[in-house]
Amino acid sequence: MMKQILFAGVIGLFLTLIGTPLLIKLLARKGYGQYIRDDGPREHHSKRGTPTMGGIAFILATIIAYFLSKVITGYPPTFSGLLVLGLMAGMGLVGFLDDYIKIVKRRSLGLRAKAKMAGQLIVGIGFAVLALQFADNRGNTPASTKLSFVQDFGWTIGPVLFVIWALFMILAMSNGVNLTDGLDGLATGAATMVFGAYTFIGVWQFQESCANANTLTNPSACYEVRDPLDLAVVAAALMGACFGFLWWNTSPAKIFMGDTGSLALGGALAGLAICSRTELLVALLGGLFVLITMSVVIQVGSFRLTGRRVFRMAPLQHHFELKGWSEVLVVVRFWIIQGMCVIVGLGLFYAGWAAQK
Repeated sequence: MMKQILFAGVIGLFLTLIGTPLLIKLLARKGYGQYIRDDGPREHHSKRGTPTMGGIAFILATIIAYFLSKVITGYPPTFSGLLVLGLMAGMGLVGFLDDYIKIVKRRSLGLRAKAKMAGQLIVGIGFAVLALQFADNRGNTPASTKLSFVQDFGWTIGPVLFVIWALFMILAMSNGVNLTDGLDGLATGAATMVFGAYTFIGVWQFQESCANANTLTNPSACYEVRDPLDLAVVAAALMGACFGFLWWNTSPAKIFMGDTGSLALGGALAGLAICSRTELLVALLGGLFVLITMSVVIQVGSFRLTGRRVFRMAPLQHHFELKGWSEVLVVVRFWIIQGMCVIVGLGLFYAGWAAQK
């Protein structure tokens, strides 16, 4: 069964390594280049015209890698895996429409704010409603109406509040990745680490599943997750696809992911967190996305309340660029921060399991 994970990761990596340069040529031929803000760091002006909408590459690679791993190993898809892939693709479609209007229609703001929000709400609500369906023989649905950290805890919040909570998570993670996607390879590398963490979490939850409670030394120390191994397959496909895309997206980037990619990755992260019952843990595993989002919140809040800016520019990565750090230096140091967040998050995940043993 573990072969699915290996095949998904390798196929995802291979497809983006060979597919991304083909997409670069196609986008360059059509003139689909990135718009660069005039008020940003001057070093970024040279990036104007670099092909964007590169998220198409790893979205397609992830979906193909997932289904090919199923065909090769003979295991069927699960509802949890399909829902996370559907959320990723749906959010990616909203981002694609936004990118397309910016680049092809020459409208700098892309989709109108209401239209973009409406698209995200439709996709998010669809995911949240469906995630409470399709119970297995143990009564587990892909998502739970309980809040979760390293597993479910507390009282049931009910389906309506769950939909609102799921929407908040999807919008927060999508916007977090979108804000982080400002330097070559920054968001891609950070997301690769988090998907690697979710590959480990899925495997661990499968090995310690309550469905196998009769084989465990302590049946109470188990995970009630519907399809943990298949979530690991999705995470591995995403990790491999992002890793291959990073080859072309790292400095100097030959292609940008655009909103197509950032919204899709944020949706996938939220979907994995919801379906693996690690909803609050994802804020730590994806700590860099949270940190960068908070820098924007602080900057906007401070300016509106006091008329002063806390940072030279938000999001946070541009503040350090304007302080004189090179782009590569900012990216590597932020990757280190993200790596530490993943290590701490996985440590807490393991500690939560060990405390129950």
